[in-house]
Amino acid sequence: MISKSFKKALWIYHVNSGSCNGCDIEIVAALTPRYDVERFGIKLVGSPRHADVMVFTGPITSDMEDKVKRVYEQMPDPKVILVVGSCGITGGVFHESYHLAGPINKILPDAICVYVPGCPPRPEAIIHGVTKAWEFLEGV
Repeated sequence: MISKSFKKALWIYHVNSGSCNGCDIEIVAALTPRYDVERFGIKLVGSPRHADVMVFTGPITSDMEDKVKRVYEQMPDPKVILVVGSCGITGGVFHESYHLAGPINKILPDAICVYVPGCPPRPEAIIHGVTKAWEFLEGV
């Protein structure tokens, strides 16, 4: 199983569309020397055109709806969205806000999503979610 998962590096692009930054801090924690996901080939990239996975945090605000769609369309196929945190999954505490366009599955209903629940989820859970996205991409 391990030899299969090292066929290629997994590049991820991070999108924050209105989160409180709790999930973002946990994503950065996964990159620190304690967890060091880069040793497995998991790397943050600065462009969605280079990404295999979009890591998404926060509920989608009305201002960010078209930007999230545009970033998703720029990613090459096959693509997966890793939704980190309760806000991206259901809207979280903001679910009835007037300024909320909705959770990610409402905005991008055809997207393949891997969900990492929590407020905020631990780095171990985020790494587990990344491996699930990786397994999906390897199976395509």
